[in-house]
Amino acid sequence: MKQKFYDTAVKQEKAVLVGVMTPHVTDEQEKEYLEELEFLVATAGGETVKSFTQKLQRPDRATFVGSGKLEDIKAFVIEEEIDMVVFDDELSPSQLRNIENELQVKILDRNNLILDIFANRAQTAQAKTQVELAQLQYLLPRLTRLWTHLERQKGGIGMRGPGESQIETDRRLILNKISLLKEKLKQIDKQNETQRKNRNQMVRAALVGYTNVGKSTIMNMISKSEVFAENKLFATLDTTVRKVVIENVPFLLSDTVGFIRKLPHHLVECFKSTLDEVREADILVHVVDVSHPNFEDQIRTVNETLKDIGAIDKKMITVFNKIDAFKPEEHQLEPQAEPLTLDDFKHSWMAKNNSPAIFISATKKENVDEFRDLLYNEVKAIHTERYPYDQLLY
Repeated sequence: MKQKFYDTAVKQEKAVLVGVMTPHVTDEQEKEYLEELEFLVATAGGETVKSFTQKLQRPDRATFVGSGKLEDIKAFVIEEEIDMVVFDDELSPSQLRNIENELQVKILDRNNLILDIFANRAQTAQAKTQVELAQLQYLLPRLTRLWTHLERQKGGIGMRGPGESQIETDRRLILNKISLLKEKLKQIDKQNETQRKNRNQMVRAALVGYTNVGKSTIMNMISKSEVFAENKLFATLDTTVRKVVIENVPFLLSDTVGFIRKLPHHLVECFKSTLDEVREADILVHVVDVSHPNFEDQIRTVNETLKDIGAIDKKMITVFNKIDAFKPEEHQLEPQAEPLTLDDFKHSWMAKNNSPAIFISATKKENVDEFRDLLYNEVKAIHTERYPYDQLLY
């Protein structure tokens, strides 16, 4: 008898991206936003087949895009057998329901996609609890779409419900779960606070920056540890703290979750306890991917997030990473026959506007010693002020 074989590999989901260009968004910005969304889809394990954009004064209240554009998307989804359609902005519950009814495939918005990646990446009990809380808070106003296969409460003899519809039951269960998770996070926060108090004797530095700029690679390089680093968004969710000694000064270095444009409000709220490492640090090491065409926007996003959590006024070192991958033509500069030298970077506007600033390549180990020296001097200055009679320094 001929044996049958079945393919057990997980099928990669095919995705279509949708973005709306409002008057204050340029073509270049929209292209970059959709490229970032495509990277998010790839990080979640999907494959982007096509992107749709539409110029509108503001997103349509009912279907986010116009009815004509929705018809185009529907035709493409049917023809190419697309699994999901991902929108670059947060969809309201009614928009989500209307679009789903029209396209008859899985609909995700940017927030939902980021939450999915976070859920996949969370390792510790704290990160898992934070992500679950954010997911439930996101889900609560969108419950209506989950129960379309059930009638709320049917009327008529013999069909009257027990007084609570399915959706109300579900909402109550979710609210109970949210309050339990909040209590659990309070307990974890207390434990973390105790750990941080025990570390108070040492100067603390925290790596901050946009997602995928090389923070974990720098962490591994400076602390000689093996923190998970990967060319994907949100490779690091759990804050990692390592003791580092440069010359004769010990200090603590922490690697934190990367920031991103339009980071969901629920996530910022839920990850506030993780970001305590940033708030309580003495020095922030702001890592920037200088090879990215829009690194200035990324710097702005990080600064806005730091302002939101009350950490913008801290001592900051700006580290421009990936100088080996810098291409002048991608930054609207004249293409050069020779690559930019370290000296060129040091005399650029980037160095003048972000003091102190250092230019390195973490993967190629370029200019790493100068970075260590700068970090050492900054840590030593705080250490000397805090412990003026420390014998280690003399």
